[in-house]
Amino acid sequence: MTENELRQLLRDVKDGRLAVEDALDRLRTLPYEDLGFAKIDHHRALRKGFPEVVFCEGKTTSQVVEIMKRLCAGNRTILATRASPGVYEAVRRIFPDAVYSELGRTIVVYRGERPPQRGNVLVMSAGTADIPVAEEAAVTAEVMGNCVRRCYDVGVAGLHRLLDKLDLIRWAHVIIVVAGMEGALASVVAGLAEQPVIAVPTSVGYGANFKGLSALLTMLNSCASGIGVVNIDNGFGAAALASAITRMIAGAGGCWGEQTSKVGGQPVYADGKNEA
Repeated sequence: MTENELRQLLRDVKDGRLAVEDALDRLRTLPYEDLGFAKIDHHRALRKGFPEVVFCEGKTTSQVVEIMKRLCAGNRTILATRASPGVYEAVRRIFPDAVYSELGRTIVVYRGERPPQRGNVLVMSAGTADIPVAEEAAVTAEVMGNCVRRCYDVGVAGLHRLLDKLDLIRWAHVIIVVAGMEGALASVVAGLAEQPVIAVPTSVGYGANFKGLSALLTMLNSCASGIGVVNIDNGFGAAALASAITRMIAGAGGCWGEQTSKVGGQPVYADGKNEA
């Protein structure tokens, strides 16, 4: 249940549109609903500002579908991450309007009003191979109520590609940098930007990359200030942190600049085209 849903429920009881017993029935699943194989946290939106997100890896298709059915019963947007095409097809049979990102492996079922866009989040990737993790971050940041722009394939192997994007870097309130190999892009961006930089190491790289460990250690040992590092391939975690920052600033009366990008916008690559 979201804060707006709870407010409306209380108003309906107060105005006599809803009986007290009916309101109690709606509240019985708070704070969680026990399905046996999962305990659904219906209180998550009240505490965290966004409903519980479904992590699909490790769950059976039927488990994901049942969880989505229960979460989508409310008037709220629900996000699932690390979803295979098979899981999406099963969800789509229940929710025909579900939106799937093949690159980011996310499923979004939109319900109710879209959240107001609070702040500008720029998602950058060092290489094209890092885009799946970057897209997970971008979609998550969008559905959590941010204006998101993408800037992909601007790694340090061709530094001129990044320097051409300084205006885009200045546009952002929070920057998410996704990089594999040695993970140096986060340090370079943090050296150019005054905003918080959230670094996401990816498992992209050759043997000595150790499936993302070398990028993780590079980001943790950066000499640039203002970098926060999340786990390897954790685009969702980076976007959740970025959203917490924009939500906090907006709640404190922060003044945002012009926000023009659209949910589901096309990536911006180093050459300015929507292709790698």
